[in-house]
Formats: sequence, C-alpha cells, structure tokens
Amino acid sequence: MDTFWAAVAWSLLPTLAVSVVFFFVVRGIIRFDRTERKVHARIEAEERAARGLPPRA
Repeated sequence: MDTFWAAVAWSLLPTLAVSVVFFFVVRGIIRFDRTERKVHARIEAEERAARGLPPRA
C-alpha cells in the first residue's frame, strides 16, 4: 500500500508544480498590465494638463 501512495504523489507532483508556476506567471502578467495602465494614464493626464486640456472622464 505504501508504493501506491508514493505512485500517486509522484503522479500528481508534476501537475501541481506546473500549475503553481502557471499561476505565478499569469499573476505577474496581470499585475504588470495593471501597473502599466496606471502609469500610462498618469503620463497622459500630465500631458493633457501641460497642454491645457481638460482631464479625461
């Protein structure tokens, strides 16, 4: 019975490892996109203010 649970663990381990890596990669991409959008909006607001245009709604 011991070898059965060892086989189960070794079978699930690669799937779990890939899932964890995938989760962190996707989370990083989403965070990067969110940060990039904030920075872009701030730069655009500064440029509009410098030109005397009203802020975007």
